[in-house]
Amino acid sequence: MNPYLKFVESIQTGIEQVKGLSASGKTEPVQSSSKVLLFSPHPDDECITGLLPLRLMREAGTQVINIPVTFGSNVDRQAERAEELKNACAYLGFQCLEKTAGRNAAAFHSLGKPDVIELLNTTRPRIVFIPHSKDWNSRHIATHHLVMNALNEMPKNFSCTVVETEFWGAMDGPNLMVEGDVQTVADLVAALSLHVKEVERNPYHLLLPAWMQDNVRRGGELVGGQGGRAPEFTFATLYRLSRWENGELFQCLGKGRILSMRDNLKELF
Repeated sequence: MNPYLKFVESIQTGIEQVKGLSASGKTEPVQSSSKVLLFSPHPDDECITGLLPLRLMREAGTQVINIPVTFGSNVDRQAERAEELKNACAYLGFQCLEKTAGRNAAAFHSLGKPDVIELLNTTRPRIVFIPHSKDWNSRHIATHHLVMNALNEMPKNFSCTVVETEFWGAMDGPNLMVEGDVQTVADLVAALSLHVKEVERNPYHLLLPAWMQDNVRRGGELVGGQGGRAPEFTFATLYRLSRWENGELFQCLGKGRILSMRDNLKELF
């Protein structure tokens, strides 16, 4: 008798039972002088990589502003995706910023470097989230370079923490693993379900917990050190944390950090 059969069956059964479900609801966004800009290549990336931004909002009172860099390549779906994004951000309590001086919600064209510079100047964020430079998907890679090019044109006295994210392509050198508890991960799954047409064609929201479980496996050694003991997390997301100061990006962690649900995020951010 295989003692793990029921365990694996329960995973399959759980996925089958929640197919077709969707969430509803809204959370009042936090308003704060401490701001996070979450640059999302597509609508849905704000949920997929949003564990740390969500924890920062809930635990440190940080205002999270999601910046949709594109609304996807399917022109016929862009207006609908914008509405789905609005619903997902409202569920989590993220502010969703669609308008800048050179772009409006009706145009749906991709952000350009002047737009990003304007956003950095007007919001003066403490933390900026961007995909890492090898995140496989062309829009993710382009978003990384878009924001980095904008940072290069900011005044020398501009500074912020830069947090690189991963999804399509794993980072070679993440230095931060952040735990998510059941409630937080369930909230991200629920918000992701509000990208209705996207998850109809591919129910990747139901696989988000499994991806976060694999992050625990990888992060135990990639962040904690080769041969190290993995923390007793069930879910986590990996990031790379750096600091932008004096016109350049530099590492600000001496070694990898593993943050549990018990850790005070204010100590690092």
